Amino acid sequence: MIDARRLEELAQRLAGVMPPALGPIRTEIEQNLRAVLQSQLPRLELVGREEFEAARSQLVQARERIAELEAQVAELEAQRRG
Repeated sequence: MIDARRLEELAQRLAGVMPPALGPIRTEIEQNLRAVLQSQLPRLELVGREEFEAARSQLVQARERIAELEAQVAELEAQRRG
């Protein structure tokens, strides 16, 4: 979950890339961005870095195991043929 501080930083970053010519409406746009982010981000299924890295590690292990099993199957098939 994104905390209020990070949400504020994200809104400021997005507002920061807007052209300076927007001038007075820039603050209003930043407030609107903040409101949109606050309402929409909770709907996303975001995960923290630790959870992401754990899932990534499991995926790497699963891929390695699949490669091992594929090699075993290929070896067994070769033995059966010959």
